[in-house]
Amino acid sequence: MLVEVCANSLESAINAQEAGAHRIELCFELGVGGITPSMGLIRLVKERLSIPVHVLLRPRSGHFTYSDTEFEVMKADILACKELGVDGMVSGILKEDFSVDEERTKALVELSQPMHFTFHRAFDWVTQPMESLKVLEEIGVDTVLTSGQFPSAEQGLQLLEAWQKHTSMTIMAGGGVSPSNALLFKEIGLRVIHCSGTSFGNTIELQGKISMNSTKHLVENTFASTNVETVRKIVQAVK
Repeated sequence: MLVEVCANSLESAINAQEAGAHRIELCFELGVGGITPSMGLIRLVKERLSIPVHVLLRPRSGHFTYSDTEFEVMKADILACKELGVDGMVSGILKEDFSVDEERTKALVELSQPMHFTFHRAFDWVTQPMESLKVLEEIGVDTVLTSGQFPSAEQGLQLLEAWQKHTSMTIMAGGGVSPSNALLFKEIGLRVIHCSGTSFGNTIELQGKISMNSTKHLVENTFASTNVETVRKIVQAVK
C-alpha cells in the first residue's frame, strides 16, 4: 500500500522520506487545510528528495470556488511546478452549488499533463459524490483524496470502499489516518492512504505577547481581499 505524507516544510519532507513514505504532498498551512507552497520550498524539496513530490494547488484557504484572478494564479503555479520537475498536482474547483466545476478542473488537469493529478478534499463537499466521480474520471483525474465526507476517513470507511469499487480512479483515504487505523484502509481494498504524521516542536514562551493570528480571516464561506476604497481613504488620509 502506498503512503503519501502531507509535508508542510523541507524538514517534514525529509522526515517523511526517511520514514519510508512513498511520496509527499507538499503544502503550507496545514491548519487551514493547506495552501500552495513557495517555489523556493518546492525547488529545495525536489533537490533533496528521491521520492515523488506532488504539490497542493490552492491559492488561499476557505472554500473552493475561485475568482478569475485566483484561477490565473493556479494556472501559473502549474507551469512553475512543471519547470521545477514536480511529479503531480493536487487541486480541485467547485461551483457555488457544490458540484464539480468541470470546465475549470478539466483545464487544470490538461495543463498539468503529464503530471499526476489528484482532486483533493474539495470532494468532501460535493453533494452528489457518485456523479462527481464519473465527472472526474471523464476529465482525466488520476486520484481522489477524500475522507468519505466524514470528519475522519475512518468514519467514512463504508463509502470509501463503495467509491473505489465504482471507479477506476484511485481513491486515497485522508483525514485522521494514524498508526492505529491505517490497516483498515488496506483491508477494504484501498491502495493509497494520506497522512501528515504531525508532531510539534520548536516551542517558545509567548506569555505577554500579542497574538499574530487573525480570527477574522479563518472563515470558510468567504475570503478576504484588499478593498480599493478602504486603501484609497488611508492613502488620502496621509497625503
